[in-house]
Amino acid sequence: MKVAGAILVSMLAAIILSALPSAPAQMPSGRDVVATSAFSSLEPIGRGSSFQLAVVLKIRDGFHINARQPSAEYLIPTDLRAEVPAGFKIGDITYPKGELRKFTFSKTPLNVYEDKAVIRMMLTALPDAPLGAQHIPLKLRYQACSTDACLPPVTLPVDATINLAANSASSRASHPELFPSQH
Repeated sequence: MKVAGAILVSMLAAIILSALPSAPAQMPSGRDVVATSAFSSLEPIGRGSSFQLAVVLKIRDGFHINARQPSAEYLIPTDLRAEVPAGFKIGDITYPKGELRKFTFSKTPLNVYEDKAVIRMMLTALPDAPLGAQHIPLKLRYQACSTDACLPPVTLPVDATINLAANSASSRASHPELFPSQH
């Protein structure tokens, strides 16, 4: 009988606790809102060749980040920077066009990235670039916001790893879904 009573009390406690309002969901860190990955347009890359890097941003559901061209001066734009090592030369960085979205906290639509965005960077491997696996350190700065609040801006490190060959004889186009203008 004591066991049955203990089970009944435990079940009632579980029912009461489940009926209580739950605590609001905790806001994630800005670092946890965007997941990044980097890809090269060629594999391997030959010395003396120009190539592109694509940095893919996967943005968490329910969040957005400001586009490169934000809608107002006070908004923090998405920014990608490279710390190009010796043997490489950086070229243009191309940001996607954002989407104008209306949010309850803003009277005007904001130019933002949601879900996925791809930033492309042109690079050249110089004739004296080191061979083998090379790392091109990148830094992505952005501010993530939900429909309720904006998180503090963050800077994420992004590591682009490429494979460098002595020449382009064995180079092949890579990741055509990210580099549609390649042939």
